[in-house]
Amino acid sequence: MPTVLRPSAPSRARRPAVPDRAAARAGRAASYLLVVLTAGAYLPSPLYPGYQQAFGIGDLGMTLVYATFAVVSAPVLLLFGTLSDAVGHRSLLRAGIVIAALGSLCFAAAQGPGWLLAGRAAQGLALGAVTGAASALIVRRAPGGDRARASLRASTAFVTGAAAGPIGAGLLAQYAPEPLVLPYLVHLVLLAIAWQRVAVLGRPQGARRGPARAHVPRGMRMLFATAGAAGFLAWAAAGLFLAVMGAVLDRAAGSADLALSGGVIGAVLVCSGLAQPLVAWCGPRAAQAAGLGAVLAGLVTLASTGGTSVPFTVAAAVLTGTGLGLAYGGATAAVSAQAPPDAQGAIASLLYLVFYLGAGLPAVAVGALSLWHPLPAAVFWMSCALAACVPPTVAAVLCTRPRRRGPAPGRAGEAPRGSGR
Repeated sequence: MPTVLRPSAPSRARRPAVPDRAAARAGRAASYLLVVLTAGAYLPSPLYPGYQQAFGIGDLGMTLVYATFAVVSAPVLLLFGTLSDAVGHRSLLRAGIVIAALGSLCFAAAQGPGWLLAGRAAQGLALGAVTGAASALIVRRAPGGDRARASLRASTAFVTGAAAGPIGAGLLAQYAPEPLVLPYLVHLVLLAIAWQRVAVLGRPQGARRGPARAHVPRGMRMLFATAGAAGFLAWAAAGLFLAVMGAVLDRAAGSADLALSGGVIGAVLVCSGLAQPLVAWCGPRAAQAAGLGAVLAGLVTLASTGGTSVPFTVAAAVLTGTGLGLAYGGATAAVSAQAPPDAQGAIASLLYLVFYLGAGLPAVAVGALSLWHPLPAAVFWMSCALAACVPPTVAAVLCTRPRRRGPAPGRAGEAPRGSGR
């Protein structure tokens, strides 16, 4: 009798490890895909001055090309965020990979502004389709049900890709042949790897047959509004670097140094990634407030020279990036901790919609201002406008407390970890 029971006990002990390993593989696949697609979306940032010179595009036209990403992402996030909760992840993520590949091909083969607009639209469609689904997948497959830590992992993956894109593109464009082609060929290789890694995913159990209406539950609307405002301002400040700082620095230096432009732009996002682990230490609410304080300091520093001084611009990039990591990471952690498990994809998509609009719309305003003012002056006025919005947003964040939620079945203690205290 003991010989019969002995082999069965280890067997029972090993059973939970199988879904744990599958969940870990799924989380890694989603994180990798989020990094690769985000990198592709920000590959063009240091290359915009080259496109302006090659195709004779003005500052407003170039910021419109940049912002096409946000304009296309908005409706896509609303649609695909709910579809990810309804139909599962694998087919949706693979569709995003195919569309991202089309975007990179448009940029690699670009013969004029129309190609850039088409490529940017494809990038917005791809990342809009994937962001909510991948983020929700990372949170749902979190080891031990630790949603706060998983949300931080998702936001870190997003920022890591956003940093790798401009830095890699700037280095390749400066020191390798075919500066406006090679970065996108490298991206296509990374997308091919992502296609293989997504094969580990499948349709989740209990998925709904039809998409749910994208909405924020009544009890967390104030929290969502303040988190969205904090993330909007942080990404708006970062968007100034992503959209126009390459052109400003090139004109100030009198020559194009794509590695320098990519490094300055990438510094914003590298510092953001380095700051995000602090969110778990100080809590989502305090992180948002501290992050907005750093963003305010970065905007003041940027406004002091309009981006024409490399040392001041680097300092502004470090401050803005640190603030972005804290404010954006705190916002996503606060919302993720309160979102119902069956609506994670939809709510994450709504939140990222606000972030994308923050990264795009102020940059277009700078381009419009450049019709009447030099580009550094336009950067000055937009920096001042954004800086004026920071203090009331900090006050709103600090005055908004998350609702207490009971622990989910089988996940005791989950709510206190994401409570933001």
